[in-house]
Amino acid sequence: MALSRRTLLALAAGVPVSAALAACGSSGPGDSGGGATYWYLNGMPQEGVRAGAVDAFNKANPDSQIKDTTYQNDAYKTKIKTAIGAGKAPTIIWGWGGGTLRTYAEAGQVEDLTSWFDEQSEVKKRLFPASFGAATVDGKIYAMPCETVQPIILYYNQKVFDRVGVNPPESWDDIMALVPKFNAKGIAPFSLGGQSRWTSMMWLEFLFDRIGGPDVFQAIIEGEKNAWSHPDSITALTKVQELVEADGFIKGFSSITADSNADQALLYTDRAAMMLHGAWSYGIQQADGGDFVSSGGLGYMNFPPVDGGKGDPSNTVGNPAQYLSISSKATDEQKKIAKDFFATGVLQDAEVEAWIDNGSVPVRLGTEKLLAASKSADFLQVNYGIASKAKTFVQSWDQALSPAAAAALLDNIAKLFQQSVSPKQFATNMNAVIGT
Repeated sequence: MALSRRTLLALAAGVPVSAALAACGSSGPGDSGGGATYWYLNGMPQEGVRAGAVDAFNKANPDSQIKDTTYQNDAYKTKIKTAIGAGKAPTIIWGWGGGTLRTYAEAGQVEDLTSWFDEQSEVKKRLFPASFGAATVDGKIYAMPCETVQPIILYYNQKVFDRVGVNPPESWDDIMALVPKFNAKGIAPFSLGGQSRWTSMMWLEFLFDRIGGPDVFQAIIEGEKNAWSHPDSITALTKVQELVEADGFIKGFSSITADSNADQALLYTDRAAMMLHGAWSYGIQQADGGDFVSSGGLGYMNFPPVDGGKGDPSNTVGNPAQYLSISSKATDEQKKIAKDFFATGVLQDAEVEAWIDNGSVPVRLGTEKLLAASKSADFLQVNYGIASKAKTFVQSWDQALSPAAAAALLDNIAKLFQQSVSPKQFATNMNAVIGT
């Protein structure tokens, strides 16, 4: 599939953002010639599936067209927030639900879809029930769950483990014991795209859960005063800095970006032994890693427990789904096109099969046979098992929190990993934005 139209921003190296946006024809709700507009993330293989769903809808609906524009992850988060605030959002807003969606809903910037889902009950019934949690604000639905369920998974390079003569970790103590063994062989224990910051956040998400259980972060979500200073929180923050101090991550991790997939490459080129990343990483490694996946080089598992911790080992974190909202500033015609796309263009058979082919578990019910028949059946069933058996599935923190709190979180995570703040300073900084 040609990428020029859909990945212009990613390819326009050195072009100022404003110029790149103009070059790709990015538009507000009234600038699409009567059709609807849709912004979403680029990067293969996910971009190809998203684009394929739009192309199929446009082909089936020649009088109701959707114009799509793609952005890199970090650039998109800034661009969509600015556009929505300025009343120039696309018709269809791709997102992660949670705290960010709440701010849009409370400001009247996205459509209330509750009555539409009541009328389109068959659409709702075909989706994972758990996927609607992050789409709901004060009992009302403001987004359509879409795409895939994406728990965060601990990946490892089986060939590197065999070469060093060690086994995958079964506990946090095992992780710390593996670090010097890999470093002694010139292999980074963990790959990390630290410049992107949300990849570092995954470590805190799991350590908070494994040490203190889900109640620690839930207290933060509920605005409990000084919740970040909970003793289990400080323990988790301390442990991650101990891993940094032990050279647990690839040297220079603070300058490695996740958008470029450089962190993935470190794993499948044998430069790193392990990597904590989303379920979507499997498809990237399958597409970019040569025979790494097909030859059995990639291993995967849920994050191991921490001895003495309160969290259930089955718990997971990540994205229960992705979400599509409709801008309240869109015209009636554009809103109708968007709703038609939700009903007849999202998670249709071809898209479902494409997600499965890319090593993902769609949020549509009734796909078990397709998963079992897939070339990636083992990974998909592990992924499905982690997501479906988790006693608690915590949404990614930067999506569960408000945009203001999430921005402070990511800034302080970078400082924590760079060891420019202590665990107690991190907690103090984050306590200051609780409830914002």
